[in-house]
Amino acid sequence: MMASTQIRKIHMDCPICDRTHEVEERKRITSTTIKGEEVFYEERFYFCANADEDEHEFETGSMMNENLLNARNAYRVKHGLLTSGEIVSIRESYGLSQVDLARLLGWGEATISRYESKAIQDEAYDTMLRLIKDNPLQALEFLKKNGDKFSESKRQEIRTKIIEKLDSYGKEYLTRQSFESEYANFESPSDSNGYVTLNIDKIEAMISYFAEQVSNLFKVKLMKMLWYSDALSFQRNGVAITGLVYRHDQMGALPVGHYSLMNLENLNVREEISYNYDTMLHIYPSENADYSSLTDEDKYVLDNVISKFKTFKAKEIVEYMHEESAYIQTRPGEIIPFSLAKEIKPFFS
Repeated sequence: MMASTQIRKIHMDCPICDRTHEVEERKRITSTTIKGEEVFYEERFYFCANADEDEHEFETGSMMNENLLNARNAYRVKHGLLTSGEIVSIRESYGLSQVDLARLLGWGEATISRYESKAIQDEAYDTMLRLIKDNPLQALEFLKKNGDKFSESKRQEIRTKIIEKLDSYGKEYLTRQSFESEYANFESPSDSNGYVTLNIDKIEAMISYFAEQVSNLFKVKLMKMLWYSDALSFQRNGVAITGLVYRHDQMGALPVGHYSLMNLENLNVREEISYNYDTMLHIYPSENADYSSLTDEDKYVLDNVISKFKTFKAKEIVEYMHEESAYIQTRPGEIIPFSLAKEIKPFFS
């Protein structure tokens, strides 16, 4: 299956026609089978227009590896597992090498290297990685347990890095715990969450990404832009982006736990008084925002949502949402299933 090809041109030695000329670098959403399941992912390849035969497309070795990694990450996302990029982010947040993190967790030295490049971790290993993802206290426990795998100097170096992270994570960890607790009934991929479990890193990144390009971003408008991003991702790829669950509200789609969401420490949210003295939550870009959790496909979806709704006022986007089948076919307070997003009004460029 192929769709949505994007094109740019590169001057290079072409192995198809054996000439040096401009070839087209293309991206598309395609599918493959991994562990007996069909998954959709972004594929990058070159296209030679000079080829005399039917074979016009080719990949470099690095492209092939990237495409395989994208496919495996799509499988991970589908099953609620950490992607290779997320594993890298966890490791780098502690300032650890691949071998150091593997030893810290009591694994074989090559395990993290394999998970960051090709192998798909099983659920037990994924759970252990998630334990330390936002909880340095757990990382400290692992260091106590597996400290004998390091030299004394290395053990002290790692302990110092964990303590530094422990000092900085405090409030964010507590607000994340509060937010996550509201999703206790949505821990498995389903039609309610777009077949993706809650991903707070992506939510924080998305909100800052929106705020960088939408100057007057207030809560009501943000909630709708989040829903459209998840709904459009689901329409294109069969999975949402964030794992948020949305309910039918008078103002349109509203995420479960939206109060806790707005209290996340990594968001830059300020209370401001409107002209009629109402208190409004104004969202600004976050300092040192980390967008590594967003894939190119995620950003493509977000850019289209921004392009569509950037100039909409809150009332306009609410009225637009009220016309969606997903809203019309659900009742107040009901969860809006992502299967209804298949009927969303199209607006991709």
